[in-house]
Amino acid sequence: MKDMSLAAKGHDRIAWAAREMPVLSRIADRFDREKPLAGVKIAACLHVTTETANLMLTLMRGGAEIALAASNPLSTQDDVAAALVEKGISVFAIKGEDEDTYYSHIRAVLDTHPNITMDDGADLVTTLHTERLDIIDDVRAGTEETTTGVIRLKAMAADEQLKYPIIAVNEAYTKHLFDNRYGTGQSTIDGLLRATNILLAGKVFVVAGYGWCGKGLASRARGMGCQVVVTEVDPIKALEAVMDGFRVMPMTEAAKIADVIVTVTGGLHAVNAEAVQNLKDGVILANSGHFNDEIDIPAIEKLSVARRMRRDFVEEFELKDGRKIYLLAEGRLLNLSAAEGHPAAVMDMSFANQALSIEWLVNNASGLEPKVFSVPEEIDRNVAQTKLESLGITIDKLSEEQLAYASEWRSGT
Repeated sequence: MKDMSLAAKGHDRIAWAAREMPVLSRIADRFDREKPLAGVKIAACLHVTTETANLMLTLMRGGAEIALAASNPLSTQDDVAAALVEKGISVFAIKGEDEDTYYSHIRAVLDTHPNITMDDGADLVTTLHTERLDIIDDVRAGTEETTTGVIRLKAMAADEQLKYPIIAVNEAYTKHLFDNRYGTGQSTIDGLLRATNILLAGKVFVVAGYGWCGKGLASRARGMGCQVVVTEVDPIKALEAVMDGFRVMPMTEAAKIADVIVTVTGGLHAVNAEAVQNLKDGVILANSGHFNDEIDIPAIEKLSVARRMRRDFVEEFELKDGRKIYLLAEGRLLNLSAAEGHPAAVMDMSFANQALSIEWLVNNASGLEPKVFSVPEEIDRNVAQTKLESLGITIDKLSEEQLAYASEWRSGT
């Protein structure tokens, strides 16, 4: 943890975020009364932000003992980390930590012998499975927050290496339809503008990947006046992008015309060595997927004759032929490295799913196989209903007659 003198600022920012998180607040109040997590040790590897802080405080009010590490070396908000320590939560996270420190923090969290893991990217779970099998019998279950982590965990399960059940919070409708789309869309643009202060209007903006994060980012870039191009490997998603009004082409072609390229695929080298060869002078490269593997940074380094920092989070690479490429935030999560991550209002639903999934696992994990599971539908719907109520919005309910009609097969034309 960097500096305890930052705690006061952290408390203020955590309280500000809480104003936009009414669903989590209602859960916290119930947890405080019922203590459903009493005696449970939780090891969390998440982005240490104001929104995450409110989730940690909710779990603590439920009776849990928590140790928290960062899930990305650049995503920690140091004032938040200090404030959480003052609240009684063990935090191992410093913005800008190197890789060795990053993994030492994950190991420190595992040293608490947790019963539940909470992960964002699956680094905690994979470290546990590869280095700390001696404590794995203490772990009952876990949750995973993001697409990249879910992919890794499903691969572990397919290889029969996953030792306990994990709920993929990312798969909840109230997570990926809102957090991934509206959260990533807005926060990535925020990070891009904070890092560069460029005018987006008129720029050719390439979005690599048209999943829910890509949909949100493409929509927001178009709203800023950009000419948006989408690259995809999935023909269905590519067709959807076309019908949403975007140009679609291979990355090697898009690289020739792009002013800005942002990757949100969750995969490897969406901007590969061939695309790097085609990049035009002055292009800005960034990533909002979980790992910086989405951009082939070694290929850029191999072609470079010089590199220097131009601004905070903006590194200039000068290529042998004189072209300049600008890489933002080391290719790491732009929205959390150069900005503050998703707005609290959208994380309210994601973290409500986290809190309720933890509670559900404490009560039900013993009957589950070591696989990746979706968020129970009743939790997902409860989160949506509570969010609507917090916004003062009511919806219709089916009458008995309508319910009967919906289950009747005899009536027809």
